[in-house]
Amino acid sequence: MPLRVVGAGFGRTGTNSTKTALEMLGFGPCHHMFEVRKHPEELHFWQAAARGEAPDWDDVFAQYGSCVDWPSAFFWREIAAHFADAKVLLTVRPEEDWYRSIHATIYQSLSDPVLPPAGFERVRKQMVIDLIYRQLFGGRLGDHDHAIGLYRAHIAEVQRVIPPERLLTYDVAEGWGPLCRFLKVPVPDEPFPLTNTTQEFQQRAAERKRG
Repeated sequence: MPLRVVGAGFGRTGTNSTKTALEMLGFGPCHHMFEVRKHPEELHFWQAAARGEAPDWDDVFAQYGSCVDWPSAFFWREIAAHFADAKVLLTVRPEEDWYRSIHATIYQSLSDPVLPPAGFERVRKQMVIDLIYRQLFGGRLGDHDHAIGLYRAHIAEVQRVIPPERLLTYDVAEGWGPLCRFLKVPVPDEPFPLTNTTQEFQQRAAERKRG
């Protein structure tokens, strides 16, 4: 199936809530970093992309109707160009809230010098460290001003490149309304999903460490 929604927002901007919402609205399955962990057979796509090799995006997303979060958001420009009919969803949140969240979650995980034991999870984490921590943030995710500057620049670049009629800049705190209008679908009767809080992220990280 061709990808119908391309998520361009950084991690920790409500991407898992957005994933759940998109699936509830019929735009799933939605690819998220969680999918890389669930489907080890997909890892080679992202390892190749992190090395600068262009994957076949049709193969990468053959089973998906949408994508959000890293690693796909790192390649938002390429994916949006390949799936030219797809809508682009730029998830955002207030920048200080974003930084506090990413510093308490992803930064703590990626800056931890202790890697998992040899195996899939170790290789997956090495890919994420390379792509997000080193390539995107230059190893300075813990530098407040540097990270905030990149966050602002990313939002501005997506808004510059993607035509307004194709783009929604979206804070999940806005709920169903803007998202459903953008995708031209009815608003569900169910509450908008709010998932993957900082506490939930930290709990999962602690469980993985305990093995």
